[in-house]
Amino acid sequence: MRPVIARRVIARRVGIQGDKLERLVALARGEFPHDETKAELHILRAILAVERGNASLEEILRQEVPG
Repeated sequence: MRPVIARRVIARRVGIQGDKLERLVALARGEFPHDETKAELHILRAILAVERGNASLEEILRQEVPG
């Protein structure tokens, strides 16, 4: 499964969609602008943290997009 597809499937399972998912992607890409692999890993880890209850999506999205 390609990373973008995996991200969407897992995010949908957790209930993260639309603008919130795009904001999460923007945060990760802002933090790792030259490394798509690290950005995707960061996105997936954030989604899984929400799923486990270790962080809320609102906490994660409160961060500012670097740059």
